[in-house]
Amino acid sequence: MAPRRWSIAQRLFALQLLFVVVGVAVGSVWSWTAARQELAASAAEKSTAVAVTIARNPFVVEQATASDPSTRLEPYALDVMRRTHTDFITIMAPDRTRWTHPDRSEIGRPFRGTIAPALRGDTFTETSAGTLGPSVRAVTPITDGDGRVVGLVAAGVTVANISSALVPRLVSVVAIALAVVAVSAVFSWLLRRYLDRVTAGRGPEELARVFASYEGVLHSVHEGLVVMDASGAVVLHNDRAAELLHLPAPADRQEPIPLAAIDVPDGLRALLASGDRAVDETHRTRDRVLVVNQEMAFSRATGKPLGTVATLRDHTELLHLSGELAATRTLTDALRSQTHEFANRLHTVVALMELGRVDEAIRFASDEIDRHADGGTAHDASGAGPAGDAGPEALAAVTTPEVIAAVLRGKRAQAHERGVLLVADTADLRGPVPVATGDLVTVIGNLVDNAVDAAAEHAAESGAPEVVVTVASTDDRTRIVVRDNGAGIPDLDAAHERGWSTKASGPEGRGIGLGLVRSTVTRTGGEVTVTTGPTGSTFVVDLDPAAVRA
Repeated sequence: MAPRRWSIAQRLFALQLLFVVVGVAVGSVWSWTAARQELAASAAEKSTAVAVTIARNPFVVEQATASDPSTRLEPYALDVMRRTHTDFITIMAPDRTRWTHPDRSEIGRPFRGTIAPALRGDTFTETSAGTLGPSVRAVTPITDGDGRVVGLVAAGVTVANISSALVPRLVSVVAIALAVVAVSAVFSWLLRRYLDRVTAGRGPEELARVFASYEGVLHSVHEGLVVMDASGAVVLHNDRAAELLHLPAPADRQEPIPLAAIDVPDGLRALLASGDRAVDETHRTRDRVLVVNQEMAFSRATGKPLGTVATLRDHTELLHLSGELAATRTLTDALRSQTHEFANRLHTVVALMELGRVDEAIRFASDEIDRHADGGTAHDASGAGPAGDAGPEALAAVTTPEVIAAVLRGKRAQAHERGVLLVADTADLRGPVPVATGDLVTVIGNLVDNAVDAAAEHAAESGAPEVVVTVASTDDRTRIVVRDNGAGIPDLDAAHERGWSTKASGPEGRGIGLGLVRSTVTRTGGEVTVTTGPTGSTFVVDLDPAAVRA
């Protein structure tokens, strides 16, 4: 794992602290050097003044020409040293022989240092090592009335004493330096905390990557993105949001846009201003339908709310497509219903012709053609009535036992192809059934189709797939019973809903047959009763033409 890079705040803190420390160190060295030079210059000036004053003293001039200068000049020199706080005063002959010295053992010995300029009559200063160590000294000539050099005076201060005088200044400089470093460190630390808070502790490289990523996401998403601050002003939005809300195009430096200046409905403006959480709320603008999601944004460092982030999706085109899809589904469902109806009718025609009842087959087919031409028998699966008015003849129509037998014969052949035994019992059918042939074919055909499907796909383990159909009638009622030994219906409440089916969906559509049965039985004044279990289902249809609903 790569080591985490320093954040901007950490780098700035370290840089500021280093700059302050280096600056203070350089300043301290410069102050020390300047103070040392100042003290050395002051010592040289003081030594020059002392040496010149002594050299011009008539007493000194007189003693310089005496036979034993040291006798009287030594006490004099020591007294002047004490009064002027000078480290040494040496009065000497032109040949360097000392007449005075703080160390009496050095009297009579040669002076260590430069005297040539003084022998020429010049006063000069130098830093040189003598018997007392390195010192800043001034050397000046003693001249008689004729201007002849009769002696020399050297006065000075040792470097050690100058350094001692620098100690108080050094303490002050160090104290000031430490104070500056401490104050700078405190301010740098406060600045670091502030930068850590506003940058979330990220380094410049990470911020650059985040910024590039955010810019790419902001302008590449297809949804509108709006960021609002705590005052409710829009501080950031992308191109899609500008298009959906009629905002100015996003710029590098974007001024906050008050919500009051945005042309949106009051409901949407109130949602954006409230900062409340919103999930898939629909709002209509003057030209669009927008789905809005909104969440509060919080600071990672402090947890305080910073504002809100809202996303906008344009559902205008989707709603148009949904309307077109609904119309297409309606048309498709109608076509599927007709597919079921015509398949059953075609089976009936084929079965009648196989039984040699050609005239009945032709009459049945002709009636169907006439009804569809007049728009009188097209029913949907929702229970709606005919598209047109079938008139009294449709209400008085009957279905002969031969037609019912033909339908069951056709279904028996279909069931046999699928390995299902279909047993039909019409022994108790007493004459024609007073129900339109098309309606009765729809009921029997779809119930048998569903029973065969259930038996073929989910037959009970105790026996072979089997469907039993019984049609019986009394003076005023007809009962149709269809029983299978399939797996049963898991949801009876949904069994008659359009689109419900236990079979897999396919291109021809599923869940249509039971809907047609329900609508047809209801329209013909009957009722459907269902019993189901793990060993199969039983559909009982009771038809009572006398109770037909107008």
